[in-house]
Amino acid sequence: MLKCFFEIGTDAALFDGLNISKDIKLCEQHLGKYPVLSISLKDVQGADYKNAYDLLGITVSEEAERLDYLLESERLTQMDKEKLVRMIRGDFEQPAFLQNSLKLLSRLLQKHYGTKVILLIDEYDVPLDKAYQKGYYQEMVEMIRLLFSRGLKTNQSLEFAVITGCLRIAKESIFTGLNNFKVRTLLDTDYAEYFGFTDQEVREMLEYYEIEGTYDLMKEWYDGYHLGAVEVYCPWDVINQCDKLRVASDAPMEAHWENSSSNAIIQKMLETSTKTTRDQIEALISGECVEKALIPELTYTDLDDEDEDIRQTYLWSVLFSTGYLTRAGVSENGLHRLMIPNREVQGIYEKKIRSWFKVKVTGSTERWKSDES
Repeated sequence: MLKCFFEIGTDAALFDGLNISKDIKLCEQHLGKYPVLSISLKDVQGADYKNAYDLLGITVSEEAERLDYLLESERLTQMDKEKLVRMIRGDFEQPAFLQNSLKLLSRLLQKHYGTKVILLIDEYDVPLDKAYQKGYYQEMVEMIRLLFSRGLKTNQSLEFAVITGCLRIAKESIFTGLNNFKVRTLLDTDYAEYFGFTDQEVREMLEYYEIEGTYDLMKEWYDGYHLGAVEVYCPWDVINQCDKLRVASDAPMEAHWENSSSNAIIQKMLETSTKTTRDQIEALISGECVEKALIPELTYTDLDDEDEDIRQTYLWSVLFSTGYLTRAGVSENGLHRLMIPNREVQGIYEKKIRSWFKVKVTGSTERWKSDES
């Protein structure tokens, strides 16, 4: 959406009738006024660093290919065009060339348009998540740190950047030296209504598809995320269920988000959790709240900390950040009251999370049952 709004040459009709089109001054200043770089790191994952490195190169190469019209630019030098061709070909044998790629593409775009660039990076935490699981975390941290440092800090062609992800990675891990960040998380009240669909938006969507009678079920299954003073629905669930109901108004409710998220880190942490944690999970499944401290920033190496309390604090923080829990308030001593948000996530706990306990902790269902008795 941001790319479509800001990018030079965009179809302004995409925003006709939307609220943003009512802000005429804003649209005159920004709609279709900037060159945009947009990449998603969701596929930068591999069994080893070499594979992940190659996939990162492919991601950058695909964006460079989208900009191949720059090869006809009269404002770019022959050397500029040779570097762009090299990126389009995916020639990243030299790590420094890949690390400098976002900065270089920004510079080429600014030279062509005479306007600074907007950089959009989605799912920035996925490469580190996968690297941690597969054992090449430090190598990937170094790569992402330099890619971001050159693209975000020492980039004179940058107007601004928007970076999104599921887990907030600690600044000292990959954002070393970067300043002027404005961070918005699930614990912040600013822009809380944009983390999902509001109740009014869901009502309007159901009315549009003439399936208003499903409102109560939609709310029971997909609502319940408390962000500041706002309560939102999981947008992926609502969109996919509306698609089902559009075809058949009696279509059963389904757990759409469950199959779209990566659970590897949560599974690893739960498999090695204490009996106290397992008891608290059972309390959550029974509809109770648990009171926990939350760590706003994650450093993956801390997940293996020898201190059990630290590991468990990270577990609750990850469960909250990834949508498996929501906040029901704050206690007098400053702890967060956490609960399961809705029926879909309740089902995930009852089926998947309980099964993770059984696998690692005891090795057999019977022994697990005995342990809990």
